[in-house]
Amino acid sequence: MFGFGILTCLVFLPLVGAAFILTLRGEDEATCSNARWAALVTTIVDFLLSVYVYAKLDPNSSAFQFVEEKHWFGGGLVYKMGVDGMSMPFVVLTTFLMPIAIAASWKSIHVRVKEYMIAFLALETLMTGVFCSLDLVLFYLFFEGGLIPMFLIIGIWGGPRRVYASFKFFLYTLLGSLLMLVAIMAMYGYAGTTDISVLLKTTFPASMQKWLWIAFFASFAVKIPMWPFHTWLPDAHVEAPTAGSVILAGVLLKMGGYGFLRFSLPMFPDASAYFAPLIYALSVIAIIYTSLVALVQVDVKKLIAYSSVAHMGFVTIGLFSLTQQGIQGAIFQMISHGLVSAALFLCVGVIYDRMHTREIAAYGGLVERMPLYAVAFMLFTLANIGLPGTSGFIGEFLTLIGAFRVNSWVVALAATGSILSAAYALYLYRRIIFGALEKPSLKAILDLSPREIAVLAPLFVLTIYYGLQPGPILDATATSVAQLIRSNGEMRTAALVTPARFESMRE
Repeated sequence: MFGFGILTCLVFLPLVGAAFILTLRGEDEATCSNARWAALVTTIVDFLLSVYVYAKLDPNSSAFQFVEEKHWFGGGLVYKMGVDGMSMPFVVLTTFLMPIAIAASWKSIHVRVKEYMIAFLALETLMTGVFCSLDLVLFYLFFEGGLIPMFLIIGIWGGPRRVYASFKFFLYTLLGSLLMLVAIMAMYGYAGTTDISVLLKTTFPASMQKWLWIAFFASFAVKIPMWPFHTWLPDAHVEAPTAGSVILAGVLLKMGGYGFLRFSLPMFPDASAYFAPLIYALSVIAIIYTSLVALVQVDVKKLIAYSSVAHMGFVTIGLFSLTQQGIQGAIFQMISHGLVSAALFLCVGVIYDRMHTREIAAYGGLVERMPLYAVAFMLFTLANIGLPGTSGFIGEFLTLIGAFRVNSWVVALAATGSILSAAYALYLYRRIIFGALEKPSLKAILDLSPREIAVLAPLFVLTIYYGLQPGPILDATATSVAQLIRSNGEMRTAALVTPARFESMRE
């Protein structure tokens, strides 16, 4: 299409749907309905296109595939796209969750519906672009650009404290990324290029790597988020509309983990090994501390938000174990968490739409009136705990197995997070679903509607399927992860003997 390839179509197709919605005139119900359908159809087509690309991807090759490259403004701006086994699962996760988010907003959003749909379609383009970019500057533009539509989604369609939450989200993530921009400029000064495929083969001196690693860490640690940079997340989740929480937990948090995977580990291998104990310490604190905080929450959304921080702690432990099982487990955990956390926030949205409160104390005994809801919520709660037979178990187990080969004490401490997650998750489930149906306001509450069943069913099926058949994700990532570990070891050796150029840069 106009000289571009399939990845460009995949990334920018949502903007076509957004452009169509812009042509709609009026604010009547018919116009709003057309905007909803346009957004839903666009996201479904984009998902099908991503599945096609995923099916065509060669899992036995660690090279970037479907590569597109354009040089503009005399080569000053490089547009380069490509995917491999590590990035493609995140692309499919993004395009899969977007139509679910649109469908979840069908009845709950009544104000500025056209603008809402446009914001989500623009967000999809920016998020997909992050996982497809093969140029550092292009990656940074997509990475930072995603802040704008999410800022608007929280700030306009969020809860009572939406302005505070949106600004806190924006400032935390923006300030963290400014250091990454400085590091990108330093890398360009050293290597003379921002081409990611070239930088992956560039050996940066060990002394330079530490500064670059810290700069990238400032951005990715806020985004994932790691303790103590996590405080923006509970506020953002509580105030965001249901679909905003779905995308925030399902995709945006994964950008931090993907950044560690794509940049920190392969480009700064010596620094990654040097700072691994720091990552382990912060991750263990996050797992234990945020799990304990989740136990005392009175707001359902805030409890699930804190549980997300704890689960991302397992991801960072797995990534920096630098073992095949650890890294693959971390990738699987991110994909699984994207499905399960999205489903949990959708479950919260179901009862919030009926009762307009997220207070745990306002519920109880829902199993009597909502048996289908009780079954769905139970499965996603068990997956969040990491019960064998669900997708949550595979990632957690592999990350701990991989990390155990490196540091058994870290695994022993992190494993307490599994116990604590069972405590807060089952305690939440008991208070909402079981018990006597005493509150008069709950006695007329209705079970899942056909639309809500259609929204939750794909997540329900995939949570079980990937718990029993993890092969599709593990097979797709195996070769690329093996190459990452191999190149990491080779470049750690080379980094020790190439300090001269960095010293000349400093002078």
